[in-house]
Amino acid sequence: MASLPTDFDALSPPSAWLMLLEARAPWELAASAAVLPWLRRLPSGDTHPVLVFPGLAASDASTVPIRRLLDELGHVALPWQQGFNFGPRPGVLDQCEADVRATYARYHRRVSLVGWSLGGLYAREVAKRVPEMVRSVVTLGTPFSGHPRATNAWRFFEMLSGQDSHDAEQLALLREPPPVPCTSIYSRTDGVVAWRCSVNEPAPQAENIAVPASHLGLGLNPLALYAVADRLAQPSGRWKPFAPPLPLRWMFR
Repeated sequence: MASLPTDFDALSPPSAWLMLLEARAPWELAASAAVLPWLRRLPSGDTHPVLVFPGLAASDASTVPIRRLLDELGHVALPWQQGFNFGPRPGVLDQCEADVRATYARYHRRVSLVGWSLGGLYAREVAKRVPEMVRSVVTLGTPFSGHPRATNAWRFFEMLSGQDSHDAEQLALLREPPPVPCTSIYSRTDGVVAWRCSVNEPAPQAENIAVPASHLGLGLNPLALYAVADRLAQPSGRWKPFAPPLPLRWMFR
């Protein structure tokens, strides 16, 4: 498991070189399409609902590949249905919570929450509000443990959301983990978020999975999709840390 820095505010954003490597995202989508028959043979789900939150400035269109795969594996993958994600403006998190409550009431099952980048913060915060309705949280490149200036998107976030991203009290709250099983999937070559910002502290139901991916391609990357599917296929109440089969272990950290 990756070690956490002692000074969160001292982290630097990814380098310009890593930013340039974000151009590989289309290749990650192509790779997923190429190995789709293999992905379809991953462990099946148990028809429990999974709510998927998009990243900053993205919409449900960006999560179609991951939701389609989860549906094919036997889950009930649901979009967030709030249009483009322009940040946690007034009412956004309240609507996310209302959606979890409505989904729980409709399916009579606890809901898994999957969030890409900023969407992962929504997943974590909603899980803190209604933990009794949440089965697990899986985040993809989500900066929950560092300062916004350790990302290359904080100015863009402030421009879109109209909010201050440097509120120390709010940042401390974001670092607190939800009381449910949490998996953080991240990349050490993320060009948007410093990877240490996406590392859970050691805890009985928290884990970190590193994959070789871009930030923009995390929700498309075949290894990330494998990890998401594996985590969601676990029986309710029987969470265990990620353990890929021996032939794939060298691909994950």
